[in-house]
Order: sequence, then structure tokens, then C-alpha cells
Amino acid sequence: MFDIAGQWLHLETFDDFDNGLSDLIDLWSSKATKKVKESALAHFKENLEGAVLNWADNRAKSKKYAVIGAELAEFEEVLK
Repeated sequence: MFDIAGQWLHLETFDDFDNGLSDLIDLWSSKATKKVKESALAHFKENLEGAVLNWADNRAKSKKYAVIGAELAEFEEVLK
């Protein structure tokens, strides 16, 4: 999700998103600043929306990304 220099790494594959969601959850459990946490969440959501649009006409991939979206929604609900 972030490289060593703190730059956002664009997520492209399903595995990127799967691992990225775990990393995002770990980040929110860390002592990172709220600004960093919110930025990571916003970037993750933006990348996921792009992937969903990219795979909209591929039913199998679309379902996989929908699962990540559902897990992200559950995570966001917990944050509230």
C-alpha cells in the first residue's frame, strides 16, 4: 500500500487489494496519524472504485472485487 518513502502504491490486482485491505486494517490499529490513516483509506477506496469499473463486464472478477468492497464497508462501519 505504501512504499518505504511513504508514497502510495497503486493497487491493480485482486491480490493487491486483498493484501492492501489487511495492510489498511493494520495501519488503523497502529500509531500512525489520523491524517495518514484517512489518506490511506481514501486512496484504497479510489483504487477499488477504479478496479470495479475496470472489471464491470467480467462477472467473475467483478464478484471478487465486490467481496473486497463488502469487507471494506464492514471495516468502515467498525470505524464509526
